Amino acid sequence: MKPPAASFDWNQARAFLAAAEEGSLSAAARKLGQTQPTLGRQVSGLEEALGVTLFERAGRSLQLTQAGRELLPHLRSMEESAGHVAMVAAGQAQGLKGRVVISASDMVAARTLPPIIARLARTAPELEIELISSNSLSDLTRREADIALRHVRPTEPELVARLVAEQAAKFYAATAYLERAGRPESVAALGKHDWVGHASAETMLEYLAGKGIEVPRERVRVVADNGLAYWELVRQGMGIGIMAREEVQLGEGIEPVLPDYTFMTIPVWLVAHSELHSSRRIRVVWDYLAEALSKRAAKP
Repeated sequence: MKPPAASFDWNQARAFLAAAEEGSLSAAARKLGQTQPTLGRQVSGLEEALGVTLFERAGRSLQLTQAGRELLPHLRSMEESAGHVAMVAAGQAQGLKGRVVISASDMVAARTLPPIIARLARTAPELEIELISSNSLSDLTRREADIALRHVRPTEPELVARLVAEQAAKFYAATAYLERAGRPESVAALGKHDWVGHASAETMLEYLAGKGIEVPRERVRVVADNGLAYWELVRQGMGIGIMAREEVQLGEGIEPVLPDYTFMTIPVWLVAHSELHSSRRIRVVWDYLAEALSKRAAKP
């Protein structure tokens, strides 16, 4: 009879970890890019191989059993070790050919990065660039991305970061809306206008109030948690929105509100794992992005 370790399947362990973290087979399957039946078979295979029940099924949700809870930290430790091995190997790779995964928020991924990546692709055609659009932070320690653009400085000691830009966030609205509602001439007049809420309307209103801009809740008629959808609602004349100046494109029927007023400054951090940072292809992309983003931010 083989000991359990002799027949251990890491794919089954990854399926278990994803299911434990996501709380359902369907969510875990989406995370790993698999079908739900395939992931379910992997979890069942691990249970059979170890001779224990790891989950209690409650409808579509999963609850860890005692055995599952005891196993979870050990498999997480194995996952971290496996990721560390992969990073060391990637960090030693000195060839320029290969894939580099970049993660950024939806607006940065859709508006800021495409022309930069297009120029990079022409300069280094042997590189394969994968762009991930996500408003949640990619876990660089788990290789969800090689390089990430973030608006917050990372605190993890194994990550390296460089401040490449400080974006001026300003107020914008559709010209059609302003011609209909009037152009505010002071900060105090902003409270008499409609607004497009981003993510949580209450959070946005708190930020505005912190700057002395009191906007009644009923003035926020629509809310979007996706940057592109948010911007389109502003473009359709639903009210005033907040956007980084660098992400505004000409010819969209949009104009600044109180052009000389800057609501806040948004930092842009370029982030990578310290060991991946020693890979030549990662370094090439890192340096190219840093230069391009810094130059873009310096434009008037």
